[in-house]
Amino acid sequence: MSFDKNLDSVLNRYNRLSEQLAQGIDDPKEYVKASKEFSELKEVAEAVETLRQAQRELKDTQELLKDPELDRELKEMALGEVENLNQLIPRLENDIKILLLPKDKDAERNVILEVRAGTGGEEAALFASVLFRMYQRYAERHNLRFEIMEVSDTGIGGLKEGTATISGKGAYARLKFESGVHRVQRVPATESSGRIHTSAATVAVLPEVEEIDIVIEDKDIRVDVFRASGAGGQHVNTTDSAVRITHIPSGIVVSQQDEKSQHKNKAKAMKILRARLYDFQKQQVDAERAQTRRGQVGSGDRSERIRTYNFPQGRVSDHRINLTLYKLDQFVDGDLDDMIDALVSEEQAQLLAEIM
Repeated sequence: MSFDKNLDSVLNRYNRLSEQLAQGIDDPKEYVKASKEFSELKEVAEAVETLRQAQRELKDTQELLKDPELDRELKEMALGEVENLNQLIPRLENDIKILLLPKDKDAERNVILEVRAGTGGEEAALFASVLFRMYQRYAERHNLRFEIMEVSDTGIGGLKEGTATISGKGAYARLKFESGVHRVQRVPATESSGRIHTSAATVAVLPEVEEIDIVIEDKDIRVDVFRASGAGGQHVNTTDSAVRITHIPSGIVVSQQDEKSQHKNKAKAMKILRARLYDFQKQQVDAERAQTRRGQVGSGDRSERIRTYNFPQGRVSDHRINLTLYKLDQFVDGDLDDMIDALVSEEQAQLLAEIM
């Protein structure tokens, strides 16, 4: 189906639904279904109407220019209008194409963020701490709720691993591109010769899922309880409140010990386990798609080196889209929008290439 016919089809469907809802639908289930579809089509239908209006105005103005008796002033105005419309129409068409792209069903989900120190010893742990704070600051900038679930620190400012939930509209849609290996190049404070060290941390961004999305059978998990402990005696507990859950079929292990209540720790651990299992299944589907689509942005592969943070040069480079920003201080303070916008645009371009 051609692009124009596709737009006509969308507009016709939207108008039919509008008439049906105005007349009333007796069946409650059918009413809910129609209302949902109408709501989903509303934005694209309005965009199509705007495009059609611009196309009509262009046609009318071009007809006006054919009039040999048209005075000079009106002709100049008409030529200016044609130029403006010829620039506007392609932009409107592109906007509609983006609206018609397949929607990521996880886009509006909340996020479970996991940051872990990788290779590089204490320097890697310090970098993991920088990343964890970076996402916390990003959440604050965008009025997203950042709730720390568990933190395992080194006692001297570093982070072995940290887990948090980030809640709010579009959290996953924006942050999903952050999954992967983040590499840092900088001179450690303890390095007297000024030699640059390279270390890394891994980031996992998981869509938070409900129990109905991922059903976990009791027979498939083993729950162990133990006493909580932490660096320097922090979080030490005198009861067996810490929980470790092992999902036997997948081998995924989740531990949680930040809460004093065993029940709360188990609930948090189950939330993380559901997210990891869902993400595992999602990655399998993405891997199948990636076989037919090369250079996929945001594949979510935890072993993929996605970004380098070079402190001596004050730059951050994303290797998936070959974008370098010379604003490292602002970036690690949570100003990620330029990078994320570019990643979103690249994903949209690849999806458009698939469907066109």
